[in-house]
This record gives sequence, C-alpha cells and structure tokens, in this order.
Amino acid sequence: MTTPPLATSILVLGPPLVFKAYETEFSEKFNFLKPWKTPIPLPQFIATHSANVGAIFCSAVSPVTAEIIQSLPELRFVLASSTGVNHIDLRECERRGIVVANAGSTFSDDVADMAVGLLIDVVKRISAGNRLVKARVWPCEGDYTIARNKLGGKRVGIVGLGNIGLHIATRLNAMGCIISYTSRTMKPHVTFPFYPAIHQLVANSDILVISCALTKQTHHMIDRDVMLILGKEGVIINVARGAIINEKELVECLVKGEIGGAGLDVFENEPNFPEELFGLDNIVLTPHHGAVTEEACRNLYDHICKNLDALLSNKPLECEVMNM
Repeated sequence: MTTPPLATSILVLGPPLVFKAYETEFSEKFNFLKPWKTPIPLPQFIATHSANVGAIFCSAVSPVTAEIIQSLPELRFVLASSTGVNHIDLRECERRGIVVANAGSTFSDDVADMAVGLLIDVVKRISAGNRLVKARVWPCEGDYTIARNKLGGKRVGIVGLGNIGLHIATRLNAMGCIISYTSRTMKPHVTFPFYPAIHQLVANSDILVISCALTKQTHHMIDRDVMLILGKEGVIINVARGAIINEKELVECLVKGEIGGAGLDVFENEPNFPEELFGLDNIVLTPHHGAVTEEACRNLYDHICKNLDALLSNKPLECEVMNM
C-alpha cells in the first residue's frame, strides 16, 4: 500500500462495529490510526499523530469532543458510523469548518424492522412466553399474563418522521395501525396526521415509537408527564437514543404499572441497563443492535469507502450533516 500524503490519516475512535468486521479491507484502502491497539493513553496518542490526521471515523459511543477536535489542526472531516451525531461536537466542527457526515439511510430498514419487532414482542408477550416455556412451567403456571391487545387498530404516534420514522410508519400502517406523528416540521407529502407538540401526539396515541435525533430539544422529551398521558395501557418503543427518555422516570412508571410496557433497544447510559426492569414480562430489552445486520454492515462499508475516497479526492461527500 502506498503511504498517503500528510493529513490523510484517519483516526478511528470506537472502533465502530463495521470497522471490526471489515478491518482488513479498510486497511488495504486507507491509512487508519488505531489507538486501541496501543497502550498509549488516547490524548497522548492523538498528540503524537495530530499533524497527520485529516479525518475521524467514529462509532456512536465514542465522543468527538471539542478538545479532540482542537487538538487536530489538519482535521477536515468527521464520519459517524451511525445515523445519529449527538456524540460529535457540531458547534466546534462548525467553528472549524469541518465537514460532518453520517450513515444516511443505510440502517433505515433494519432499525424500522427492530422497532416493529419490539412492538409486536411487547404487545404479544413473545419473550415472556419464551421464558415460560424454557423454564418448563407451562402449562402448569396458570397465572401467566396473556397478551392484552391486538396490534391492528392501535393508534401509533411516531416521534420523528425522518427516514427511519417513515419506514416504521409504512410497516405499521400496513398492519392496520392508525399512524400520526410529530417532527421538527410537518412533512408536506405525508398524509398521516401531524401534531406540532409531543403532548398532543401522546394524547392521541396508544403506542409511542421514538425515532428522532437526540438534541438539546429532545433530551428527556419523554418524561413522567408524557408517560402519564400515555396511560396504563400505553407502550413506548425506543430505537433512537436512550436519553430522549428520562430513564429514571420511565423505570418508575413501569415498575408502578403507570404505563403498560416498553421495548428498548437504546439506553441513557450505555452499556448500563436498568436492572429494575429485568423481572417484568411487559418489557423487552435489546443491546442497541437494531441496525446490525450483515447486509447493513456491508452497505455501510461501501458508503464509508465512497466518502473517504471523495474526501481524499476533494469531491462532494454523501450524507453530509454539516458542510461548512
């Protein structure tokens, strides 16, 4: 492999799952810096290579802080392996004129599938039934809670009707659910009812599906007040970011039976899980892998390679979140 010129080294933070899966292929194409493979502390590693780093490739759980950005004088590009970019200091990137790009729609279908799967599981108590059978207490245990409701006909409020939210809406609409949504703006070509405020949406929903970005405005948007409006039969599904929900208040409402159930693929302080929920049959928890399929990883690998090729050739990038 030909050694790239100065400022075209790519600092990998995480590393992202797709990088682990395609490390050999990536390394044949680009000059990646891998701090986790050395015993050197990250700040020292960054200081050693700072003059050569033109790009950062980061996972969703690896913060790209103002301090890191400021320590890299030649940095021009930050590429997230996720759709969300709340872990990147966008203000500092804007100040420096650094381009930020994400995974775009690479994961949209897979995350939508996970949202629908979690919802069906919670409503139909599939995981709860699975535990009962494997514990060999069925049919002896007569107090097993049956599924409360059918899914068809339920009012589903979607928080954030971007690419992922629209995929979720399309799937659930086909299953007979009544869809409405809230978003930063009303979508002109969408026929589903729009509510400008979260409390309006929740008041007209039996189920809440969260698929919006985590921002200052959406942080803890789903709090106790929202949950109490949703009510004792209400279900919350979160495939976005954990901190959109006030997790402490969510746990309290679930334990007290103030909402009917939840399906969570994301958590506020990952990789920590709220253990108070482990014994509840109306809760389904998955380890933030809604987007992880072999097909999606391959598509993301191709997407990242295209963006890095474009970066090194001074060509337009795909899925720019912010281009200064």
